[in-house]
Amino acid sequence: MKGKKIFSFVKPRKTVEITLPDGRTIRGPRNAPIKDFFALLEDEHLPPIVGAIVNEELRELTYPIKIDSTARPITMGEADGMRIYRRSLTMLLETAFHKLYPDAYLTIDHSVSSGGYFCQVFNRPPLSDSELQELEETMRRMVDADLPLIRTEIPLHEAIQYFASMNADDMVRLLKWRRKPYVTLYELDGFRDYHHGYMVPTTGYLKWFALSQTDGGFTLRFPRRHAPTQLLPLPSYSKLLETFRQYGDWLEMLGIGNVGALNDAIMANRASEIILVSEALHEQIVSNIASMILERYDQIRVILVAGPSSSGKTTFSKRLAIQLLARGISPFPLEMDNYFVDREKTPRDENGNYDFESLDALKWQQLDQDLSNLIAGREVQLPRYDFISGTSQAGDIVQLSNNQIIILEGIHGLNPKLFQFVREDQIFRIYVSALTQLNLDRHNRVSTTDTRLIRRIVRDSRERGYNAQHTIRIWESVRRGEKRYIFPYQNNADVMFNSALVYELSALKPFAEPLLRQVPHGTPEYIEAKRLLAFLEWFLPLDCDLIPDNSILREFIGDSILKEFKLWKNDQPPKPPS
Repeated sequence: MKGKKIFSFVKPRKTVEITLPDGRTIRGPRNAPIKDFFALLEDEHLPPIVGAIVNEELRELTYPIKIDSTARPITMGEADGMRIYRRSLTMLLETAFHKLYPDAYLTIDHSVSSGGYFCQVFNRPPLSDSELQELEETMRRMVDADLPLIRTEIPLHEAIQYFASMNADDMVRLLKWRRKPYVTLYELDGFRDYHHGYMVPTTGYLKWFALSQTDGGFTLRFPRRHAPTQLLPLPSYSKLLETFRQYGDWLEMLGIGNVGALNDAIMANRASEIILVSEALHEQIVSNIASMILERYDQIRVILVAGPSSSGKTTFSKRLAIQLLARGISPFPLEMDNYFVDREKTPRDENGNYDFESLDALKWQQLDQDLSNLIAGREVQLPRYDFISGTSQAGDIVQLSNNQIIILEGIHGLNPKLFQFVREDQIFRIYVSALTQLNLDRHNRVSTTDTRLIRRIVRDSRERGYNAQHTIRIWESVRRGEKRYIFPYQNNADVMFNSALVYELSALKPFAEPLLRQVPHGTPEYIEAKRLLAFLEWFLPLDCDLIPDNSILREFIGDSILKEFKLWKNDQPPKPPS
């Protein structure tokens, strides 16, 4: 080769560099953990850093940097960061509890909207105030000691033997169905357990928590993302607890207390039994709600059905309408979505995007007035919203017959600001959501938010032509609207309907997995898709042909007999607009 030689062998550098999203570069020793590189960011007033994205993959802060990489910190102000924090805090709670009460066991049951998990203890009485205080003090001493959370991989058969020795039958049943030949365990101060996902490096990161007595159990409180170093006040959630306990009774009736037990039942050809009993329990609750409305038939004029995205509100409303018809009550369906303001009048969020979840995205004053006029027996010209043009147009002219009840479905149904003209005693409010789910084991809960996201990914693909990447991308704005406009009002409901089905993730798995695998690597949505795929690995699929055609799940997987079900006043269509 003529000229100056450009390429040559060299000894590896002792340093590597990471490039941050803003273009800055940090140099440090090769194989140093990513947390050491991020130490230079401590003065930049970020929320606490608990993880990292390295070369487009989610990593723990202990991850060693072996080559030049792109990286960005994951903070407690993000979904992935808060998951890492909550998971690590749960491990801290378990370890402290095991130290104090080695013969009892603890379950992590349900989430609390203000930030927390409802927990229960078994094989001993509930913790007294002084015992709960001692448990919290033990946790705080462990935080002060800054103990390491040590990650190890062990062969699958060793993990099964270990959990069998700990009498953790739920984990033994779960691991029996694991395909990978190893299991990742975490160890804290001599206590080992499995947790589905990453952890913080040491207990010193876990400064923000509290334990509070709650109706036979206690709540492990932690911050929310928007205020990652503050604890919100713990509200009363007795209605939610009642719903949770009802779901627990259902699981006990079915003999399925965790995902391992569900997999066992599917392999034992019990899928049809599980589906039929689960659906019968749903129908029983819908029937009970219809009976409650019948008892107040002389007063109730409006039934409000509200809840977050992908809760099954539409199918629930139609099943409720059928139960009301069976009792001689004629319901009139009214769609809140037809009251959207013209698109250019829609309020915008802090990022300048349309905020369709805001109450002011609706002509709610007109809705209030129209309901009042309908209840009074007057003719009303309803609006009709054209979603293609984004404009409100004249809709049908309607008039209710005597004592006809309106069913109104929409996210704002529990907001007390919505109605000024309609009297409170004329309204019956129903909150619909997948309020709880079958957990992996006693310490690894299944997020109902994840369940609703998987439902929506499947439905968006089938009905709207959206890929999983699109649905994941907009999910954060959907969740933000729920937290602002739905969850704060859930306790205003007269009754709550838990739309979760014990078998649904096994049914959704064959639909969701191919969609999630199509999310491109290197995109922000890929990390979420990878997490959901790893989660779905725990579930065996079942035959979806066994699912009844009026199931809430059919709203998402398709072939619902209720899709074209409509109600008209006196079985006749309304008058067209003049």
